[in-house]
Amino acid sequence: MKYLERVAPTALIVVAALTLLTLPACNRNSSGGGVTASVNGRKIYRSEVDKYYANQTAGSDQQPAGEQAESLRLSILNELIETEILMQRAEKLGLLATDEEVDRKLNEIKSPYTAEEFNKRLQDKKISLDDFKRDLRRSLTRDKVLNKEITSRINITDQDVSTYYKEHKAEFNLIEAQYHLAKIMVSGVATAQVHNLQNSKAQNDADARKKIQMIANRLDSGDDFATMAMNYSEDPETSNNGGDLGMAPESALKTADPSTRDAVMKLKPGQYTPVIPIVNPTNHQAYGYMIVKLISKEPAGQRDANDPRVQQAIRQQLRERREQLLKAAYYETLRDDAKVTNYYAEEVLKKLAK
Repeated sequence: MKYLERVAPTALIVVAALTLLTLPACNRNSSGGGVTASVNGRKIYRSEVDKYYANQTAGSDQQPAGEQAESLRLSILNELIETEILMQRAEKLGLLATDEEVDRKLNEIKSPYTAEEFNKRLQDKKISLDDFKRDLRRSLTRDKVLNKEITSRINITDQDVSTYYKEHKAEFNLIEAQYHLAKIMVSGVATAQVHNLQNSKAQNDADARKKIQMIANRLDSGDDFATMAMNYSEDPETSNNGGDLGMAPESALKTADPSTRDAVMKLKPGQYTPVIPIVNPTNHQAYGYMIVKLISKEPAGQRDANDPRVQQAIRQQLRERREQLLKAAYYETLRDDAKVTNYYAEEVLKKLAK
């Protein structure tokens, strides 16, 4: 990761909590609809697994079949086994998420939606509210365990930072100025899909012009740019992270259409452009509108090791790298200490390795 690369913030959306997994499979003398695996004597049942397999494939135009489906199920089951191992560790440490913590997180996730909208999202994902709360509890518990066992113990020293800078000094030399940009986009194309928190979509050009003007008015009144992007932007790539486009070199701006380039180049950090039409280069017709914000601008040149931004970037990168490594090792040690039997894997092996 380079010094100026930025990981955009993640919006609190229902999808994030809906991806905790479980899965279908075989059977081995159980009374709960079939057992797919056992972790220290605790069974993972087929009925639970089937539900989450359906969740993972919901909305897909082409459903997995044959070996592809088996592979997906094995992958899902493996994650569920790891989750169960971690939950058992949390019990020993007294770190299971409480009802109060689960309810607080649930209300936080539900806050951008009406009750109807939230329930509809659960239905679309083929998951009940109880399932959702169970997965929230697992997610919160996982975070508490990993924070206690891993994250809180990571220490990045000044020497670590200094060594990294010396070994990667070229990464901190910007050949050209860099622009950190964000955007809010609205399209008049009715068939385009949206992923914003309000499910807000312009249906035609007149609707799009009205909507982008409403957004511009609210920005002028002091509304937060990132919040407006998450709620109303129709750009599927950036709406869920506040419209963040990351860093762009000055040369990239020069290849943009003149109206966008000129508007952005005039900005100071923190400012945003007027409404910019997005024009089809073939017929020169506007098919959408956007507002672009300049979050920050980095001039060209070598960054010094004592630059606070350099120090912060290196510490963050080293911390993330070490955390990823330690978590992987931690999962492996927990699994080594657990008694795991994967009945589904055995079944697949017998069926396909003949």
